[in-house]
Amino acid sequence: MLTFTVFAQQGKQNKADTLFNKFSFVKAAEVYKELIAKDYNKDYATRKLADCYALLRDPKNASKYYKKVVEQDNVPVEYYYSYAQSLRGIKDYEESEKWLERYKDSGGVVNSNDFSKDSNFITNVFNAKQQYFLDKFNFNSEYSDFGAYEHDGKIYFCSTRDAGVAIKRLYGWNEQPFLDVYVTELDSEEEVDHTKKLQGDINTVFHDGPVTITKDGKYMYFSRNNFKDNVENKDNKGLTNMKIYRATFRDSIWTDVEDLAINSDNYSTQHAALNSDDTKLYFASDRPGGMGGSDIYVVDISADGVLGEPKNLGDVVNTNGAEGFPFINNEGTLFFSSDGHVGLGMLDVFASINDENDNIIDVINLGTPVNSSKDDFSFTMSANGTAGYFASNRSGGKGDDDIYAYNRIPPLKVEGVVSDAINSNPIPNSTIKLYDEKGGQIAYMETDENGYYSINIDRNQDYKIVGSHDKYIEDYRTFTSKNLKTELTTITANLLLNPVEDVVTLAQLNTIYFDFDKYNIRPDAAQELDKIVDLMVNQYPDMVIRIESHTDSRGSLSYNDKLSIDRANSTYEYLISHGVAPERITAHEGFGERRLTNGCDGSEDCEEQAHQLNRRTQFIVIKME
Repeated sequence: MLTFTVFAQQGKQNKADTLFNKFSFVKAAEVYKELIAKDYNKDYATRKLADCYALLRDPKNASKYYKKVVEQDNVPVEYYYSYAQSLRGIKDYEESEKWLERYKDSGGVVNSNDFSKDSNFITNVFNAKQQYFLDKFNFNSEYSDFGAYEHDGKIYFCSTRDAGVAIKRLYGWNEQPFLDVYVTELDSEEEVDHTKKLQGDINTVFHDGPVTITKDGKYMYFSRNNFKDNVENKDNKGLTNMKIYRATFRDSIWTDVEDLAINSDNYSTQHAALNSDDTKLYFASDRPGGMGGSDIYVVDISADGVLGEPKNLGDVVNTNGAEGFPFINNEGTLFFSSDGHVGLGMLDVFASINDENDNIIDVINLGTPVNSSKDDFSFTMSANGTAGYFASNRSGGKGDDDIYAYNRIPPLKVEGVVSDAINSNPIPNSTIKLYDEKGGQIAYMETDENGYYSINIDRNQDYKIVGSHDKYIEDYRTFTSKNLKTELTTITANLLLNPVEDVVTLAQLNTIYFDFDKYNIRPDAAQELDKIVDLMVNQYPDMVIRIESHTDSRGSLSYNDKLSIDRANSTYEYLISHGVAPERITAHEGFGERRLTNGCDGSEDCEEQAHQLNRRTQFIVIKME
């Protein structure tokens, strides 16, 4: 095992894992390569590097590294599946079938879906471990419901239900009522009818919604037909387009609706989304100069609310099809719907892959169960990334478009601080080793200057974490990632190491020696034993030791075994008789001539002084606090 500097390796792994979790797979791959070159946590880094190439739609390199991964000891069976899919990507179908069978024989389950397409092997890899799990949404109707969005304990969404209204205005396109914005408490069990329509100036007689709200709750951006002051405006084709408006929350209602500079009577601008600090507005538009039916754009918002010049997100995101319903999570990942990227059906939900400068370099299909063979759209996520909503017109719903809630299993890590048990100071450069439930080592690293470590781990596993340092006695903790709440992303396992500065002294100065063929305590040995008594009784009252005694090589093996046991017993009795509690000596054993400290094994003549070094008793510290 190599020893590594604190920042060069452990820091690199933290950086690589952070990049990976933020979908920055290009940059993450480079750092994982550096870790592999330094032989630092090589098995783990190879797994993650293979995943990076898979997620970057590079089956050639993915299969190259997955081949190395599946040769590792104790590799999770999901990697058999990932390897099989990467082999499909390079059209090695025969070998792919072998690994797919091995995956199934090892207990893996293959879902039947449209991911069999070679071009989609990447999505299979991404979803080998299901991340999204559907929950019940209580507010759907027999009509169209979508655009669910959480803010401050409430959920806002669009619906054409218009329940409880005597006179319904129908939209000629689908003979359903026009969209309105509804709001209700997250945990409400009441039926959502016309009484739950958003109060204020948001809803009109035409389409309104979906909405997004600034973090401070002061402003709402929302979609609406080109309608204001009871006037409906149409383009030169006689169509009413969509616009994004901004409203202000005043006196408990949304009012002061303003038309934004990014709008036009001649094209649609809709589906507003804000980044984490409300400085950028993302939206969809079919304005001239785009790449297809509708594209996603972004525009800067100044401190005084003035919008800058819209920027098309480019051909990594936008296609000659339709892109819409953008959403930005707290990590800066863009989620959107598209029928132009390769998907499972019509509209699918995709996520951006960003480099370390937050430039979008690729997109990835979220896979099932978020996506289906039908339209899947209006994806949103909670602030902590563990839950959210999307809409779909898939079969099995209550109405036309239905809202689906989901829970997401986020990445999990174990972290902690390694500290000195005596003074609680952090211990930099201490070695951390992570073991699985079978005792196999799966990760190792060094703590940083603050004694801190962090390692990504799998859920539903038992682990052991061990901390060590050459100046301390190692410590360990066992922990489990089984049956954890979904929102939990960190397990804390702090370690306390007892210093061995005195233990070194104990080993070097307090080794005691015996005369040839004797086991009585000599005067010089008694002085050393008195020092041990003082350490254990007065300085370290919780110290626990083990006694190991030895002989030189002269005499028979069986005789020397007995002689070493006599020496261990006499040492033990001396310590006990001078005040050391028996329970603080875990063992006193003799090893005869089996552990010589030099080459005096009888094969050559040795001076008496060399033989003397082997006639000894040593003290092993088991615990010292």
